[in-house]
Amino acid sequence: MVMWDPDQYHQFAGERARPFFELLARVGATDPGLVADLGCGPGELTVALAARWPGADVVGVDSSPEMIRSARALPGPERLSFELADLREWQPARPAGVIVSNAALQWVPDHLDVLARWPAMLAPGGWLAFQVPGNFDQPSHQILSELASSPRWHPLLRDIELNRQAAQPAEYLDLLARAGCDVDAWETTYLHVLPGADPVLDWYKGTGLRPVLAALAPGPAGEFLAEYGARAREAYPAAPYGTVLPFRRVFVVAARR
Repeated sequence: MVMWDPDQYHQFAGERARPFFELLARVGATDPGLVADLGCGPGELTVALAARWPGADVVGVDSSPEMIRSARALPGPERLSFELADLREWQPARPAGVIVSNAALQWVPDHLDVLARWPAMLAPGGWLAFQVPGNFDQPSHQILSELASSPRWHPLLRDIELNRQAAQPAEYLDLLARAGCDVDAWETTYLHVLPGADPVLDWYKGTGLRPVLAALAPGPAGEFLAEYGARAREAYPAAPYGTVLPFRRVFVVAARR
């Protein structure tokens, strides 16, 4: 199985987009020349950046061929483009007026080191804005970690890289303030009310479970999902109106002085 599936990711597109727009609302750039979306995924939110700044060249960057293929199929202006690249190595063609990264850095090894390089990619007065999930202490991630390390699954999954999640808001503030930025950092816990019989399983099939699904053949993958789903239903019981998934995210907006 491929690592990323745009169709699965789109299943909760509204819930995944909300943090992006709440992050973007705090970015004060008025007329940037270049806007970069690092970890752009299937590209719809990159298109929204092109609409927000109609005079800017906008580039979306992702390491997933499947996501970039989906993004390139979207309608958009000629000044909108998408690049297949690793965020650890990508460099802008010229200093950027805005760099945005929405729920991507948690997948990047040593993401603090990567983040420390981004302010230097900004033009003077440029803006950096990112958000990452921070749920390592929640049942959704504890179940995944426990199953992956269990005797049944560890021999098949010993080499996979699960996502790493966030640092604390204060750590990001300190890192970027020392790099010469004015920083606004905060966190929000959303209470997503999800429909369906296995909504928490369906949510994580689009994100946190992707390394597992990519590593396993279809038969074992189905067994793993059945185990994860059973434990997730117990941890997140359904109510008459849906299943509540608490989801913490860490937000940072930094303006280069």
